[in-house]
Amino acid sequence: MEIILNNIAKRYLYDWIFRNIDYHFSSTARYAILGANGSGKSTLLKILSGHLSPTKGAIQYKVAGQEIDKEDIYKQLSYASPYIDLIEEFTLAETIQFHRQFKPFLNNLSTNDFLDLIQLKKARNKEVRFFSSGMKQRLKLGLAICSNTALLLLDEPTATLDEKSVVWFHELLEQYAKDRLIIIASNEERDVTTCQERINILDYKKK
Repeated sequence: MEIILNNIAKRYLYDWIFRNIDYHFSSTARYAILGANGSGKSTLLKILSGHLSPTKGAIQYKVAGQEIDKEDIYKQLSYASPYIDLIEEFTLAETIQFHRQFKPFLNNLSTNDFLDLIQLKKARNKEVRFFSSGMKQRLKLGLAICSNTALLLLDEPTATLDEKSVVWFHELLEQYAKDRLIIIASNEERDVTTCQERINILDYKKK
């Protein structure tokens, strides 16, 4: 998987969030997008996912060397973020079943295997609205990381996790990271310790 940014810029009203980003992402490395809260990390991640359009510039997506349309990028990606909501009325089992209709799991994981991986087996029949913030984040991360996608985007992945769950997150990521393009947006070092490439969004504020 490759993403090629050509002079990308984003503006809200009269304020430029970032400008002149030329960058080539590929699955040969893992990437961190760094910057303070409100600096534009999440905005860039949304542009990479196709949820937002840049004000200027162009994006190319390639899978196995073949360019794919922006409208089809959703088929190739999974995404976990604090601002992406779960369906609160679903039980955990129903959430997993619903998700698998759109994004199958890697390694043909069964529902039971997945519940073991996210360590929430006892909550199988519990409605998501009764989950703690940490449980919800564990579920979001599990669904994104275990999905059979070429592109994995993670925004502030450990924001509501305790130290034990942070270790769990990194172990799960390593287990399912092979041959994928992984981009993590965060200002927490613990989120990006395994990222080989780092992009500071502040470098693109005044260009």
